[in-house]
Amino acid sequence: MNDCLFCKIISGEIPSKFVYEDDLMVAFNDINPQAPIHLLFVPKKHIESLDTADENDFEILKKMLKSIKKYAQNEGFSEDGYRIVINVNKMGGQEVYHIHFHLVAGRQMQWPPG
Repeated sequence: MNDCLFCKIISGEIPSKFVYEDDLMVAFNDINPQAPIHLLFVPKKHIESLDTADENDFEILKKMLKSIKKYAQNEGFSEDGYRIVINVNKMGGQEVYHIHFHLVAGRQMQWPPG
């Protein structure tokens, strides 16, 4: 997608410091963090939203979740806990229409979020 912010970040058109990268995804700090650790894990393949994902996309998302789990363990905050969020479409709070996982940690999470 030519106008997709995350596609531009992934391609290097918009500079960003990746804290994690593998063959399926990249991860970088959220520009508006809601916790001491707030990363975005973004697939390299453009998938608009969870609502539009197909079976092949779900295989990518499954592998991404496994990698996020391993990342949290390797970084030492898995045992304390963390939150993974996917915003879906406008009413779900999705602002960039390229699916991404918010990984939030480093403080006590609340429900409802706040």
